[in-house]
Amino acid sequence: MLDAVAKNRSYAEPGKSERIQAAREYAYSMPLADMHPGAPQLFRSDTWQPYFERLRNEAPIHFCTKAPIEPYWSVTRYNDIMHVDTNHGVFSSDVSLGGISIRDVPPGYDWPSFIAMDQPRHSEQRKTVQPMFTPRHLDELAILIRERAGKVLDNLPRNETFNFVERVSIELTTQMLATLFDFPFDERRKLTRWSDVSTALPKSGVVESEEQRRQEMNECAAYFTKLWNERVNSEPRNDLISMMCHNDATRYMDADNLMGNIILLIVGGNDTTRNTMTGSVLALNENPEEYKKLRENPELIDTMVPEVIRWQTPLAHMRRTALVDTEMHGQKIKKGDRVVMWYVSGNRDETVIENPDQFIIDRARPRIHLSFGFGIHRCVGMRLAELQLKIVWQEILKRFEKIEVVGEPKRVYSSFVKGYETLPVRIPG
Repeated sequence: MLDAVAKNRSYAEPGKSERIQAAREYAYSMPLADMHPGAPQLFRSDTWQPYFERLRNEAPIHFCTKAPIEPYWSVTRYNDIMHVDTNHGVFSSDVSLGGISIRDVPPGYDWPSFIAMDQPRHSEQRKTVQPMFTPRHLDELAILIRERAGKVLDNLPRNETFNFVERVSIELTTQMLATLFDFPFDERRKLTRWSDVSTALPKSGVVESEEQRRQEMNECAAYFTKLWNERVNSEPRNDLISMMCHNDATRYMDADNLMGNIILLIVGGNDTTRNTMTGSVLALNENPEEYKKLRENPELIDTMVPEVIRWQTPLAHMRRTALVDTEMHGQKIKKGDRVVMWYVSGNRDETVIENPDQFIIDRARPRIHLSFGFGIHRCVGMRLAELQLKIVWQEILKRFEKIEVVGEPKRVYSSFVKGYETLPVRIPG
């Protein structure tokens, strides 16, 4: 049993307060015209907050021309993000116009997926996988999630430092991905790798060259083509590939469309849940009173889960392309301009969310967040993501007094996937 001091000990990331203060001074001293809030290093160093704070207050619709990528608009306030996210006749997510990330899809990777499509094609393809996430099926998956969570947690070492990302977050989310695809279970880590490779930036260190990325993505395409060919000629089964095989809206997809939807489902089911799972451990360690509150009132898991999804915001942004000339806050957005909705900023908008910079596990209205998007592109698997987080924390609280963060996290080099490569933790025995 932990003593009283250890129970309430707060984890303070070395040098973080100094980094944030330096970032604040820099963000507020530079000309607004020079600001590039999409710089990946801001997210790796976790110093993005003051840049978006200033933009929300002074330039909620901001045009960046000083970046090593094409110019882009930043939309940083909650209600403005909702406006963009729900006006599909004005703002397009179509991959042929650049896709859903701040950086245009590289040549050769312009695979259509339903998240990177406009109506009516978007809904036709999205509906094919929705049966996976019905309440009845989620009830069935919950039994499997609990069983697997218990096994993973029971195998964790005591009084020994380990990487929570590798041992828990990746393992549990990849097991679930393998189930959703009915993917060979002993090869499930291929899914993790393909997810990482598909979203990695050139300087991230995930791949050494574009040739390596292409080779690994070709391996992914070949593997799923084989699974597709097996299932399209078999009786329908209850997995995502079979659901797409046996629905006319997706049965006749070309190879690029198939690959686009596969990568979407891999990344959506992998990066988001795994990074929020890791983020929950870090957030509770950084806020020891909230951790104490959770231990004393385990029923608060129900409100803690949406709060940590807001707090982490596992996908920092989504991008659209203007289909027509339009105007927001007096700023004239031209047809063809890229428009970036910064979910990570909207989730810290103090005009909509009370005390947004505080992590509060018993918020009165914790579901007021943008992490799942809005409108027709709202995350199709959001209830499964919430279910996994809820069950994992139920099982953690049954077993451990505390999971202690004992070292600095290593964050992903990306302004799209807001996540972690490592989080050193220890479970006192």
